[in-house]
Amino acid sequence: MELEKETDGKLDSERQTEAIMEREVKTQTEEESVEKDPESDTRTEEVKRERETEPVRVCVSGSTPLLWRSADLLLVRERMGIVGTLVGSLARQPRQNCRLGRPLQLLLEEARLLKDTGRAVLVKGAESECNDDRVNVEVEENYTKHLQHSYEEQGRLALEDKKRVLERVITERLGDEALIDQPIREHLSSLKSSFLFPRSAMMVQLCTARARLGYAPDEHDWLATDWPLPRDNKQEVRYRVYQDLRLQGYYITSAGKFGGDYLIYPGDPLRFHAHFIAVCVPIKSESPICDFLCLARLGANVKKTILLCSPSETESEGVIYTSIQWSGMV
Repeated sequence: MELEKETDGKLDSERQTEAIMEREVKTQTEEESVEKDPESDTRTEEVKRERETEPVRVCVSGSTPLLWRSADLLLVRERMGIVGTLVGSLARQPRQNCRLGRPLQLLLEEARLLKDTGRAVLVKGAESECNDDRVNVEVEENYTKHLQHSYEEQGRLALEDKKRVLERVITERLGDEALIDQPIREHLSSLKSSFLFPRSAMMVQLCTARARLGYAPDEHDWLATDWPLPRDNKQEVRYRVYQDLRLQGYYITSAGKFGGDYLIYPGDPLRFHAHFIAVCVPIKSESPICDFLCLARLGANVKKTILLCSPSETESEGVIYTSIQWSGMV
C-alpha cells in the first residue's frame, strides 16, 4: 500500500509539473501573440524592400567611384556580389593600415555595371547626399545650439568656482564667515554681471569614437576628370569580361599584385580563395609566347589558374576563355 501511495504521489506531482509547464508555455505564446504586431512587421518588411530596391548612391571623387553609406556597402555585397576595396581609416585606429574602413572604393567596371543595371546613381562632388545643403544647414544649426548650451553651462560652472574661491580666500583672511561685510556679499552676488568667460577657454567634445564620414569635394574640383572616363578598347574588353563573369555568379576583385586584371572567386572572398587570375586580351591581339610562359609560371607559383579572357567581336557571341597551366620543362 505504501508503495502504491508513493507511486500515486509521484504521478500526481509529475502531472502537476506538466500542467504548470503547459500553462507557462501557453501564457508565453499568448504574450508573444499579443506583443507581435502584424502591422509593424508589415511596415518593417516594406521599408526593407524599399531599401533593397532603392538605387545606391555612388559618390565620384575625381574619377574614383566611392560608397560611403554602410547600408549601401552591405547591399551591394549581399545582393549584387560587389566586393570593392575599403580605403578609409578607422576612427579609433587612424595610424594603421591593417584594418581599413569606409569609404568603399569600386572598380570602374563595378560602378559601370551598377549604373547600367539601374542599381546605382552616380553622384558627383557637391551633388552627393553627404553634401546636401539642407542636411548641412540642419547639422550646422544643431551643432551651433549645442555649442551655445555648452558654453553657457561651462560659464555658469566657472562662475560658481570663482565665487567659491573668493569666499574661501576672504574667510581665511577674516577667520570667520560671519565677519564678512555686507558690501563684500553684494560684490560676490553681483559678480555674475561682470564675470566674462572667454570662448577660447571652452572645452569642446571631439568626435574620436565615431567620426562623421562624408565626401568633401576639393576646392579645385574643376581639375578633376569627369566620370566615366573616355571608353577605349581596353576598357571595353575589361568591362565585357567583368560583366560576363558576374552573370555567371563569380565574385571578382582586382588582381594588380598578381600581374592580372581580376581575381575570380567561386563565392564570397571571405569564404573562398581565388581559383583564377583573369587576364583580359582582345580577340585579335598578338602577344609573344614569352608573356604566356611568364603568366603560366606565375599562376603555378601562386597556385592559381591563368584565364585568358577574350570578348568576341559581337556581344551576342559572349567571351572566349582559355586556361593556361604550367606543367614544367619538357
